[in-house]
Amino acid sequence: MKLRLPRPAGRGFAIAAAALALFFTACAPRATTPGAAPAAGGAPSAQSSASPPVPAATGIQRYPARSSAQLPPIAVPEWPTVIPGYTQLDPATGLHMTGEPVRIDIASYRLKVTGKVRHPLSLSYDELRMLPGIRSRATTICRGYFEDNAVWGGASLDELLRLADPLSSAKDLELRGADGYSSTVTLAEARAGDNYLAYELAGKPVPVLQGFPLRAVFPSLLGNRWVKWLLEIKVE
Repeated sequence: MKLRLPRPAGRGFAIAAAALALFFTACAPRATTPGAAPAAGGAPSAQSSASPPVPAATGIQRYPARSSAQLPPIAVPEWPTVIPGYTQLDPATGLHMTGEPVRIDIASYRLKVTGKVRHPLSLSYDELRMLPGIRSRATTICRGYFEDNAVWGGASLDELLRLADPLSSAKDLELRGADGYSSTVTLAEARAGDNYLAYELAGKPVPVLQGFPLRAVFPSLLGNRWVKWLLEIKVE
């Protein structure tokens, strides 16, 4: 996406505009209007030769599918009393804040997988928790602003895509959050075996500020791909 900015004369503005463009290609932006193109659209891959590589996830653990009887009770996190400013530190988790938190009713929540798939999906929170899962320590990188390292856990994205069965013409995934933000990854990037949809942070439900009930975790990609409050994955 090209940022469209007013163009007053002066070298100072050009420098500021360049810095702003770098911000939007490096870090998840503020919420956008639903349906609008995200500010991070077209951002370069974390594996671009122009940028140092993103550290690989460590301590990767995989666990099998579970039955509903094996699931722990749902513990809905409380709404935060204080919401830090954009890119400010959340003292409750030690992680930084991006996006606009959204209240989501877990009883009616569904993650939809739509688009170029043979089997469109609409999965409840428990159905997501029943899928084969991954837990790892991964780094969320917002270049020039912060790097957050934490242990996340959730449903394997590759297993989810196996259920949906993308068509041979599918190339990309658009991930859409409840705050109106969306980001796109290639299907090849998405099917890397260490990607997952996190419903846990440090063994507990993902806090509201970090994307409850579900956020994407792409250990090998920049943080602008880690969509929070995830509602839909559209295969394109």
